[in-house]
Amino acid sequence: MRFMGCAGLAGLIVSCALSGCAKQEEVAIHAPVPAPAAAAPEAAPASAPVPAPPAPAPVEEQVLNVYNWSDYIAEDTIANFQKQTGIRVRYDVYDSNETLEAKLLAGNSGYDIVVPSGPFLEKQIKAGIYQPLDKSKLANLKNMNPEVMQRLALHDPENAHAVNYMWGTTGIGYNVDKVKKAMPNAPLDSWHLVFDPQIIKNFKSCGVSVLDSASEMTDMVLAYLGKDSNSQSPEDLKLVEDTLLKIRPYIKYIHSSQYIADLASGEICIAVGYSGDILQARDRAKDAQTGARIAYSVPKEGTLIWFDSMVIPKDAPHPGNAHLFIDYMMRPDVIAEVSNTTNYANGNAAATPLVKAAIRNDPGIYPPPEVKAKLFPNLADTEEFARLVNRTWTRFTTGK
Repeated sequence: MRFMGCAGLAGLIVSCALSGCAKQEEVAIHAPVPAPAAAAPEAAPASAPVPAPPAPAPVEEQVLNVYNWSDYIAEDTIANFQKQTGIRVRYDVYDSNETLEAKLLAGNSGYDIVVPSGPFLEKQIKAGIYQPLDKSKLANLKNMNPEVMQRLALHDPENAHAVNYMWGTTGIGYNVDKVKKAMPNAPLDSWHLVFDPQIIKNFKSCGVSVLDSASEMTDMVLAYLGKDSNSQSPEDLKLVEDTLLKIRPYIKYIHSSQYIADLASGEICIAVGYSGDILQARDRAKDAQTGARIAYSVPKEGTLIWFDSMVIPKDAPHPGNAHLFIDYMMRPDVIAEVSNTTNYANGNAAATPLVKAAIRNDPGIYPPPEVKAKLFPNLADTEEFARLVNRTWTRFTTGK
């Protein structure tokens, strides 16, 4: 896969006018008193002003700006939306939540749809970065999987701002033959494969990569150490740092998307990565006939379950078009084709029958209940702990 809003206060100006009259002394005592003048007819009460009709909503230009993860959509998804709506889409990509957050923090990003992961979504909602959804414009919400929406609500209470796009796990991708050659008895079902320096050193020559994601990597090391994966303890974080620094000499690179191509081509033999990315690498290797056999493992110590969800920034220039796009993406036929292309599970229950059997029956993509029981969320850190995590990550990435 820190910002503050500002508001002004209008001043109130209050004015008052005071008036008075002096009582005059009577001087014409003996003059006849004139008859009182007839009272003027009472004026009809003024009618209340008729309120002006509300101004019509401005018509949005036929443009939509989308910022999504790389390698994360079907080939014809955008083209079909443009054809059906007449809305022109500018589609940009990123490969980490930190990159997306930097854009949002800078302000005026110009994007109408972005797709953050759970913990980033959680803290950005609290900071007021996103606008609530107008669910009256989202007829296809009825298609969403209640279990997925319930898990997503840990990050977005009452599902007020976000609709799930894809979900998955973070685990270990590996080249079956190269890993077996380097270490025949390698613990493929455990984080020991990556986080134990006595084991990972066996794979330095064939190449190991890890995600460039401080929060996710921290949570996975905590699980390996038997700690609470969402611990906010500085003492636990020190153990994480010690673990990461010990394995740093054996890491070829730290990146969140390069490993897809490199696993497929045989440039690396182990990658800590996202489930769908690993399986994309598997399929690319088959299509290109590179000879690399790629597999994916969910470690027995447990790992992250994550949710990438569509949201609308508060300053989105085309929120109406954004709602149209979200509703389009909740069509079962549309989102199923994205899963068929990316090897990621979607959060749309009505789409499941349309997902290829090889994908919906793959336990690495749609985990069975016994695997789901070992999955944990990556909740947002406190601001203080996040700063500590970032410092640890800097020391790890630089090796100092």
